[in-house]
Amino acid sequence: MTGAGELAARIGRLNTAYAHAIDDDRLEDWPGFFTDDGLYRIVTRENHEAALPLAIVHCAGAAMMRDRVRAMRTANIFEPHSYCHTLGAAEPTGGGDGVHAARTNFIVVRTMHSGAMSVFACGRYLDRIVERDGALKLAERVVVCDSRTIDTLLVVPL
Repeated sequence: MTGAGELAARIGRLNTAYAHAIDDDRLEDWPGFFTDDGLYRIVTRENHEAALPLAIVHCAGAAMMRDRVRAMRTANIFEPHSYCHTLGAAEPTGGGDGVHAARTNFIVVRTMHSGAMSVFACGRYLDRIVERDGALKLAERVVVCDSRTIDTLLVVPL
């Protein structure tokens, strides 16, 4: 495997590790998938397509992501639940100057403490990825959710 195929496989492994960290409740690991100045945003498809700046979640930098996890663990009150990500194949969509762009579709199933399950979110990751010390890191992840209806229980990263 060379070129685009190798890059797609590496991005796929990054995405799998990312999803497993969230699904396994290792949220303290989540900021480590980003560069120190990485950007994480969750937006609706409608706002994304209209190029509207409003995000449902906006974290500028790994420090803000760590604060979000800390607040979730200590201050936020929410019904216990877990996620299970299903990911599509990563598709490199371009890049240059050491930055790779990629798109990956996802579905997140949420299981509540009661056992009730539902599709919580569906959409795509739009990423800018860089290599740091031989590892791929997210410089930016825009999570574009297909639905404009977002559950108020969006505390755990997607």
